[in-house]
Amino acid sequence: MNDKHLCIVNTNKITVSAIVRAKRKKAWDYYTLPEHITQWNFADPSWHCPSATNELRVGGRYLARMEAKDGSFGFDFEATYTDLTPEAHFTYEFGGRFARVEFEDLDEHTTLTITFDPETENDPELQQQGWQAILNTYKQYTETH
Repeated sequence: MNDKHLCIVNTNKITVSAIVRAKRKKAWDYYTLPEHITQWNFADPSWHCPSATNELRVGGRYLARMEAKDGSFGFDFEATYTDLTPEAHFTYEFGGRFARVEFEDLDEHTTLTITFDPETENDPELQQQGWQAILNTYKQYTETH
C-alpha cells in the first residue's frame, strides 16, 4: 500500500476588528510604520517585537521579528503585499495564506478589520484570539501615544 498523506486546508477565513479612537491617517501610520509596529506587535506583555521593516507597496516586503522577552522562543513574520490602497486597505501573502487589513472612518474613530486565512496547526479559535490580542495591543498603543 502506498503511504500518502491527506492535507485538508481550512478555507474558512477568520476576522478580527477594533474601533480605534484615532483618525484614519494616524491609525494607518501607527499600523504601518516600523517605529510604531515594534511598540505593539505582540499578543502578550511577555513578548516583544524588537525589529520591523515595511516596504509599503505592491510587491514590497513586510518583516517583523517577534520574540519572548526571556529569549525562549521567537520567529520572523514575513509577508509580501499583493494589493494596496494607501490609508484604506492592503492585502498581503504570507506562507501561502492571505490577510486583508481595512481601515474605515467612523466619526472621529477608525474601524480596523483584519480578515486572514487560518493555518492548519492550531485551532481557529486560538488563532482568532492571538490576532485579536495583537490588534488590542495596537489599539491601546495608538490611543495612548
